[in-house]
Amino acid sequence: MQRDDLKFEGMRARLVAQLQHNGISDYRVLQAIGEVPRHRFFKDGLEQFAYHDKAFPIDDNQTISQPYTVAYQSQLLQVKEGTRVLEIGTGSGYQSAVLCAMGAQVFSVERYKNLHEKAARILRQLGYAASLRFGDGNEGWPSHAPFERILLTAAAHKIPEQLLLQLMPGGKMVLPLGGSGSQQMLRITRVSENDFQTEKFGNFVFVPLLKGTVK
Repeated sequence: MQRDDLKFEGMRARLVAQLQHNGISDYRVLQAIGEVPRHRFFKDGLEQFAYHDKAFPIDDNQTISQPYTVAYQSQLLQVKEGTRVLEIGTGSGYQSAVLCAMGAQVFSVERYKNLHEKAARILRQLGYAASLRFGDGNEGWPSHAPFERILLTAAAHKIPEQLLLQLMPGGKMVLPLGGSGSQQMLRITRVSENDFQTEKFGNFVFVPLLKGTVK
């Protein structure tokens, strides 16, 4: 993998320590956050802010999520080496990179053509082999289903049944659920073909999950 500027390594180490202090305990998540060069996913001129634990704007009025949020969702996913993960909302590509660094086999769908192309370019340059698709995330990626894990990086107003059906039995979906302002993080496990178990976690703020695509 292409090495990034050494000056950012200390910044990442401090970010990892902050995430640990704030309750992130999964070693593989912390290791991935410490590896992935988040500044490469930032707009030019904002790289110096990349290791602050904050969300920042990217193109198309979207955001690159706060590192704590990325770490929190990644920890809830309980990813192992080779886990097949469907991500809904590629965005900047940073979450995809973190999952790849954890050893997951990542499939990611993005509705904004510009973001899809930019993320694909950056991930390729960094050596992360995620499979990316430009399309409506509400539809998932049926031709590659079923998945062991599904992650939504945008807020759903209701639990998307079409995505639930793309989970294999025993699989888990992590998503923020709710309207504008604040959403609750859920983890839904497909216990059997027709049975699902829901766990509720903390509140977060995400951009909404929208239908359709934007070229």
